[in-house]
Amino acid sequence: MILRHLALAAALLLSAPSSVVATKPTADASDEMNVSSSSTTTATTAAPTDADSDSPTPNEPDPLDPGLKFKHFTAFSSSHTCSSDSHALPFNNQIRGVNLGGWMVLEPWITPSLFYQFLGKDEFSVAMDHYSFCEVLGPEEGNRQLRRHWESWVTEDIVKELAGSGAVNSLRVPVGDFMFEPYGPYVGCTDGAIEYLDTLLDWAHAYGLSVLLDVHTQKDSQNGFDNSGQSLGFQWTSGLSTYPRDLTTFQHWPIRSANWFGEFDPKAINYTSINHDNIEHSLKVIEQLVDRYHDHPSVLGVEPVNEPWELTPLKLLKKFYWDAYLIVKEKAPYWKFIMHDSFRFTPETWGGFMKGCPDRALDTHIYQAWMDPSSRLTFYNNACAQKKQIALMEREFGPVIVGEWSLATDNCAMWLNGFNDNLPGFPRSPCKYIPCSAPYMGEDQPGTPVDIGKPVQGPYGTGMSGPSFGLCPVDRDWMTERYNHGEGGMSWVSSPPEAPRGRDGTDEVMSLLAAKKISAFSGIGHGFYFWNFRTDLYNPQWSYMLALERGWIPKGDLNDDRIINSCHREDEGAFVCGANRDAPEDTIRNGMEYALGEEGKSTTYLSKLHDDDLYDEADTVFNEFWGAHRAQGATCDFGGAAMLA
Repeated sequence: MILRHLALAAALLLSAPSSVVATKPTADASDEMNVSSSSTTTATTAAPTDADSDSPTPNEPDPLDPGLKFKHFTAFSSSHTCSSDSHALPFNNQIRGVNLGGWMVLEPWITPSLFYQFLGKDEFSVAMDHYSFCEVLGPEEGNRQLRRHWESWVTEDIVKELAGSGAVNSLRVPVGDFMFEPYGPYVGCTDGAIEYLDTLLDWAHAYGLSVLLDVHTQKDSQNGFDNSGQSLGFQWTSGLSTYPRDLTTFQHWPIRSANWFGEFDPKAINYTSINHDNIEHSLKVIEQLVDRYHDHPSVLGVEPVNEPWELTPLKLLKKFYWDAYLIVKEKAPYWKFIMHDSFRFTPETWGGFMKGCPDRALDTHIYQAWMDPSSRLTFYNNACAQKKQIALMEREFGPVIVGEWSLATDNCAMWLNGFNDNLPGFPRSPCKYIPCSAPYMGEDQPGTPVDIGKPVQGPYGTGMSGPSFGLCPVDRDWMTERYNHGEGGMSWVSSPPEAPRGRDGTDEVMSLLAAKKISAFSGIGHGFYFWNFRTDLYNPQWSYMLALERGWIPKGDLNDDRIINSCHREDEGAFVCGANRDAPEDTIRNGMEYALGEEGKSTTYLSKLHDDDLYDEADTVFNEFWGAHRAQGATCDFGGAAMLA
């Protein structure tokens, strides 16, 4: 998942596009040099330079390239394009899907009951991801716990319920590369995983659901997040913690790294070498996956890598996608081939890539959980604004799928940013606490139930998140509109995280937000997969099944008028972005300086404006900037200087 590129995006000003991450240019450019690294036993070469970083893919093949003939098309490796597509299986059907996250690839925030056993442990006995789970427990105990987890987290009854809701026609199933090519601590620990996946595919077929196989992990991590199987960029700092004594501490977010493609230099923000063994390993995984499932009737297609981080060398990533595509099409000619955008959802990055190639689509992940706290109107408008960027990418690239999204509008879900950790400065608002759930796999799970007599236990990361006295943090409530002083009211600033009796407007806000997101993601694009199908804790903002139960997402046809027309006011420009009259003048000037500076306009005159003249001018500046950039995800905030009305 998710967890996600917004770690870097959090550092951007609040009015910057929420679905685009500003990063330094990466090493994507020239041909690789055949220089072997002497510091590693794996096959590596020096990283390419950034001379022509992010250069567009040529749209025309080399005249000397005869092309590779496939069943329905011809592929040209010189240009990464195709011709003669016979449109044997056009992408005409909208996807209405959910992710089966936390099943084959562990993420502590989704299934905390598996990870409570590591609270209060030291550096040598703590697990924070799937890799360390197997490393700490060992192959025998790790496999014993995993088998019970596999049997209880996804069941036939759950698949039947999802299919019976009428609101789901597809499942995105995160799988581990280690399931097909085991390595390191995964050997023995994950035995039997493929057989459980086989059974899931049979259930899906029996209940009329398609399945997208999403390779969620890569060797040495493609993004440094726990969702890649292994958190990278990690350091124990217990030796530096002299007071209070005996604390077990660590840091991750300030030094996050990703070494799937090679050695990353955090100072240069670049790759110093390319690891061809890892890339070859990933392609072998695709081969094995295709060999095993190419004729299974439930398989929709494959996503060869989930969320490669925004610093991944783009030219090499495209080459990997191309090579994986050819592997897939050789044996599975009707499969869809879904590529994650590497958190670069722009026409400049993907326009023209694999032009003319059948069955390919681009996956983008759109979350609001990492946005700054704001009014419900801000979240409504942000959701509807995604339509324009999706429409642009559909025009410039082709089919777009929102492979992950949720209804969360805050960062409160326990361990969302890692086991016993958090991003610096997160969560942005106080969180709601509820009794931690009983373990879903059975009462004899080690570490459960959570000790109601203890506060937050170590090890302690950069930020705080964890059980305290038997209570676990979950998403905040929304107040009713009456107590919010209207849709654009500011009472959310001082509202308690748990709404008082009679003042809980969460059902209303979530229902409207869900309708607007579904309208934006499927009304223009090719559909979506909600993250996630369920959660261990009661957190319906992240659980499709609980959202269906609460009525936030309607059962049955998702093409009804309430959803289709849910963005009518936003689409018609019924809202304006104006200055927050309660904000001090310095805050207003700072927001205006950002907006004007982003567009290359002069800011010298601002120092001469005061009182109503300043706020009136800010109305114009903020609304013009927001109107011009909301399609890219800009919000009406400007560091607290603006608000929607």
